[in-house]
Amino acid sequence: MYPNLEAELKRKNVKRTDLANLLGCSVGTISEKMTGGSSFSFDAAVKIKQFIGVDIELEELFAKDGTPDTAA
Repeated sequence: MYPNLEAELKRKNVKRTDLANLLGCSVGTISEKMTGGSSFSFDAAVKIKQFIGVDIELEELFAKDGTPDTAA
């Protein structure tokens, strides 16, 4: 559901368990969010971006289809 995020996590060798520890939730919760069952909060998205250390805009990193959502 978040192909850009998935790609960056793989490049940085960051596992879902790492994200769960970072956000203080279960791996199941991370999996649900990664597959689109629920959304990441803005604060969680910022934490993840900082944690993995990428120079990509949040909109692009968390684009659900691989392209930023530009609809207003």
